[in-house]
Amino acid sequence: QVQLVESGGGLVQAGGSLRLSCAASGSIGSDNAMGWYRQAPGKQRELVADIWTGGRTNYADSVKGRFTISRDNVIHTVYLQMDSLKPEDTAVYYCNYYDRLLGTNYRGQGTQVTVSS
Repeated sequence: QVQLVESGGGLVQAGGSLRLSCAASGSIGSDNAMGWYRQAPGKQRELVADIWTGGRTNYADSVKGRFTISRDNVIHTVYLQMDSLKPEDTAVYYCNYYDRLLGTNYRGQGTQVTVSS
């Protein structure tokens, strides 16, 4: 089992910044990806960004150049720095953990990000 504790999020004006954090605990594998998905009202959940243990990253095209994902493998925490936020970034953001060797996936409770125009 893996537990995920998210922090950050909130309300910000367009053009502003927010930082999300997610700490994982429990049975942390040596080859895993941690990242963030988001879901806006009436839309499907989508991958925002993820980062593997070795540092490889993936970003949605819509956030490239504005968001930066990073991780600290010692404390099993992933960060999402969100800059130049747009109203269309408004969504519930979910932390996600995927263990490649076990094929298991865990998702956090979600944190609301609201960007006002």
